[in-house]
Amino acid sequence: MIAATNLDGMFGRIDIYLFDQLLRGRIPRGARVLDAGCGDGRNIRYLLDAGYDVSAVDADPNAIGEVMRLAADLNAELPPTNFRREPVEAMSFDDSSMDVVVSIAVLHFAKSDEQFEGMLESIWRVLKPGGLFFCRLASNIGMEFRMVHRRGRRFLLPDGTERYLVDEAMLLEWTGRLGGVLADPLKTTIVQDQRCMTTWVVRKVS
Repeated sequence: MIAATNLDGMFGRIDIYLFDQLLRGRIPRGARVLDAGCGDGRNIRYLLDAGYDVSAVDADPNAIGEVMRLAADLNAELPPTNFRREPVEAMSFDDSSMDVVVSIAVLHFAKSDEQFEGMLESIWRVLKPGGLFFCRLASNIGMEFRMVHRRGRRFLLPDGTERYLVDEAMLLEWTGRLGGVLADPLKTTIVQDQRCMTTWVVRKVS
């Protein structure tokens, strides 16, 4: 039996829905994976340790420093250029260079429609045809009448935070607009009296 502490050492604090994609073979060994808005790297610890070709971007230099230290601690033999301090909407990776792009709790920090669109288009640009885009972001799905409108698509959530919120129609529209197909149905977790987090998984077909 594998002890819980061993699981923590292997997978860290990985998002459970990203873990599900791994279990289903959606992120095969050897894949080039980009964490767009990596934070401290909690969602790529396993990938770094398992020898994936991992890249990461974040506008926060402290976050990139943390991820580079994590990669060094795990003896991940990756070039420093894989880890870049830059905003998601202005990533400098080559077109069609990534097999998988992961973006978890990032897009809902968009300040405007223009920034949201810029982040999505940048992610899509670096993703290979046939590649997988895995995204978790705040939505209003299931709590439509609990959100207080501020401006544009910015809303005050019951938990006291302000976020850029999507809805089902918007995500389906963007799926088609980008040239993708849903790899999974949209799935939303409602955190009681706090927020809604939607999982959006898209396969790039064009």
